[in-house]
Amino acid sequence: MNIYHLDHVQIAIPAGGEDQARAFYGDVLGLTEVPKPANLQGRGGLWLTGGDLKLHLGVDSNFVPARKAHPAFLVHDLDALVARCLNAGYSVASDEPLAGYDRTYVYDPFGNRIELMQLISAD
Repeated sequence: MNIYHLDHVQIAIPAGGEDQARAFYGDVLGLTEVPKPANLQGRGGLWLTGGDLKLHLGVDSNFVPARKAHPAFLVHDLDALVARCLNAGYSVASDEPLAGYDRTYVYDPFGNRIELMQLISAD
């Protein structure tokens, strides 16, 4: 038995945060909402996709933002996405350089840390 692929990432959100999540993850980051299976819809939250990414936002009744643990999303135009985040009023933060990438962090409406990374061309 070998693990061979990551199916999805789940991020916790507080109850009632779905509209704020749609605005950030959909409108700002550009992910597309997909229907949750009927048997899971009553739990709240939402599912999104983008490229090969599958992101599940799950309601946690004891929500605490993930300020250290985070997913890292590969993007094509980091500068443009950072500008969209800033223009929409979201906080971004830089970190130590990482060989082969330009990267930054953005905080979702609930305080969860999300890393945005762009591969640096080897030209």
